[in-house]
Amino acid sequence: MTTTRQNGSLYTSLQNNIATIEFGHPASNSFPSELLNRLTKELNSISENDAISVVILKSEGEKAFCAGASFDELVAISNLQEGEKFFTGFANVINAMRTCGKIIIGRVQGKTVGGGVGLASACDYVLATENAAIKLSELTIGIGPFVIEPVVKRKIGLAALSELTLDATNWKTAYWAKEKGLYAKVFETVKELDEEVEILASKLASYNPSALGEMKKVLWENTQNWNELLAERALVSGKLVLSDFTKKALSKFSKK
Repeated sequence: MTTTRQNGSLYTSLQNNIATIEFGHPASNSFPSELLNRLTKELNSISENDAISVVILKSEGEKAFCAGASFDELVAISNLQEGEKFFTGFANVINAMRTCGKIIIGRVQGKTVGGGVGLASACDYVLATENAAIKLSELTIGIGPFVIEPVVKRKIGLAALSELTLDATNWKTAYWAKEKGLYAKVFETVKELDEEVEILASKLASYNPSALGEMKKVLWENTQNWNELLAERALVSGKLVLSDFTKKALSKFSKK
């Protein structure tokens, strides 16, 4: 079942110390600002909940995992304040995932673009299907993946980030993403993926929550400056989205 709500949907279910967050949007599970804000608040709330040890992050349906930020909102940006606010949405989610005291498992069932790649990169452990190809297409519209760059580079390294960013029109396969370290395992079917996610989450939930919390801190060492860094990057993207190049590129996409 996929949502038809214009601002998307976000549901959290709790079972056996595991919180499963499921997001959805009719436009290939993309994120309007309101949905990004809801996800940020949910992650911050879960971080404070002692009854939760592990988080599973997933999206609705069996097709796209996440198409990134809302295209409609991107097109509608008319000034720097709006631009900065728009790109701050993903910055806030990444920082909430980074500072959440729980291990986050990403369940990636399909194609992932732009901010969706950032979302997957911010998970602590990602399982995917072979349909979970990735692409960073931001340069094609005159901007760049500046807000998500730190989290993607942290996961796959500078060389792979460079390849992914500069080859902006081509998809990289799920097996490429696994080879570079974004995905831990890749499965042929969604059924296999879900079984493995459940097994892993159950194992993690049986471990000492304090040890998991300390491990989370270790995994995210040297990222304490990201609140400021990602805010700076949001401003860079906010300026670029107002450029003539980007306005023309977006108008072409809008007409397709």
